[in-house]
Amino acid sequence: MTTPAAPASPATATPSQLMFADLPTEFATTRRLLARVPADKADWKPHAKSMSLGRLAAHVAELPGFAMAIVSADELDFAKGQYVPVPFDSTEQVLAVFDERSARMQAVVDGADWEALAKPWTLRSGDHVILQGQKGTLLRSLGMSHIAHHRGQLAVYLRLLDVPLPSIYGPTADEQ
Repeated sequence: MTTPAAPASPATATPSQLMFADLPTEFATTRRLLARVPADKADWKPHAKSMSLGRLAAHVAELPGFAMAIVSADELDFAKGQYVPVPFDSTEQVLAVFDERSARMQAVVDGADWEALAKPWTLRSGDHVILQGQKGTLLRSLGMSHIAHHRGQLAVYLRLLDVPLPSIYGPTADEQ
């Protein structure tokens, strides 16, 4: 795993250079894990209350779309039908969704400036406010930490299905 170079001076660094330099590495890690999802197990669940493997993989693939919503608008309202879940049709389809959305997220992050990221953003369902915060903070939490959270779930699902796991933040029992 390579660590991106730090900017020469934090005073002149862009948000992408200072706050999101690890984004390409995180995307590559997520893609390696998504590529291991066996399509023939898409309906499998580790527990009755859990998402299916296919739904979870599709969710991980679609999450970079939150970043675009955070930076490009002032809110996302579930009640307006602005969110339509990505279906799981195949591993290749999920990878294509992830590749497209992660590339767009990278472009949005690369183009963001400090002023834009200081503005407020709201996630709601009609009158019910789910969360509010500064765009930059939410970009990090919903755009990156949320992906890492579900990527961790996906790794557990794959382990339970005896699918060899790729390196995430270091070697796994399957890849030394």
